[in-house]
Amino acid sequence: MTRLTSTERTPNMADANHVSGMGNPRRWKPSGGRMSWRSAALPVLALALFVALAFAAAYGAVSISPLTSAAILLNQTHIIHFTPIWPASDETILLLYRLPRVVGAALVGAALGVAGVLFQGLLRNPLADPLLLGTSSGAALGATIAFVLPPTFTAYWFGFGVIAVLAFAGALLAVGLVYLLATRNHRTPVVTLLLAGVAVSAVLTAAQTMLITLNDRLGLRLVSLYRWITGSISVESWTQAQVVAVLVVAGIVAGVLLAPALDAFALGEEMAGHLGLRVERYKLVTVLVAALLVGAAVSISGIVGFVGLVAPHLCRLTLGPRHRLLVPASALAGAIFVVVADLLARVLVAPAELPLGVLTALVGGPFFLWLLRAAGTRYRW
Repeated sequence: MTRLTSTERTPNMADANHVSGMGNPRRWKPSGGRMSWRSAALPVLALALFVALAFAAAYGAVSISPLTSAAILLNQTHIIHFTPIWPASDETILLLYRLPRVVGAALVGAALGVAGVLFQGLLRNPLADPLLLGTSSGAALGATIAFVLPPTFTAYWFGFGVIAVLAFAGALLAVGLVYLLATRNHRTPVVTLLLAGVAVSAVLTAAQTMLITLNDRLGLRLVSLYRWITGSISVESWTQAQVVAVLVVAGIVAGVLLAPALDAFALGEEMAGHLGLRVERYKLVTVLVAALLVGAAVSISGIVGFVGLVAPHLCRLTLGPRHRLLVPASALAGAIFVVVADLLARVLVAPAELPLGVLTALVGGPFFLWLLRAAGTRYRW
């Protein structure tokens, strides 16, 4: 058997020491310049998100000056009062329509970014996507069932209509089915999980296609279904935004708490077990948290692809593989990506609107390829 040199063993030993809390920190501590950039990454991303939110709230089919937007928002706080010199319609557009949508876009991007990190860390696969384990197919089937229901069937739960609720439930049920099919003797191999996800996605997509083909009740609603499938931020009230915000913030916090386990997964399941990690339990928790995040996102956005690939990869390439930083950074990067993409979707062909999912793919695909090519051998998993 070929013996590894000390140089070849050092990275794995350093990673193991980092996960288990043993060893000399100097062996893996980054250089001063890189640590400085890492410490500034989150504030820089937070500032960039604030700027993106400000521009997204100000511009659209009807442009509202950023200063006017700020004055309107400050008036709502009742701390500072400005005498309104803007049309009343601007205030209505900003507070009731545009701002909930912009906040919803940020929540969708944050949810998909964190879900991408969780799935990539769990599956140890840089190509893993938040929509990989049947979430998109399950959500699409749930939404299709909602569109097939009679138009007179209306119900609301916490401000969400039937379409959002069934899409959320479909995403969660699909992931649950994939996990159950992949689990044998209380073990869930990663390869089996991936294969089960592909198979379940194919079956659910076929069921959706058959439902659309055999049902003539859709009629003109088929256009709305197509719009949902191709992605579009739809936040009808602040109640929806608040519910999704609670789910997304809880998912981000859970992702940060799961960071040491994800670092251990990078060493392989056997090494993670030797470090004292309850591998199967953490697999289940990671899948549940990621599925909850994706379900929350699709309930207000439909199917928006590429966010869970681009945001984690960009953060991993620039900030390194440590998940305690990678999780919040991916949340912020994903939020920025979707907020900017939604702004472009609204203004490029105004007053018409481009599908958000199509735009994220058109922008994210080439950018992702450039990112991989520019990274070269610097990419580290």
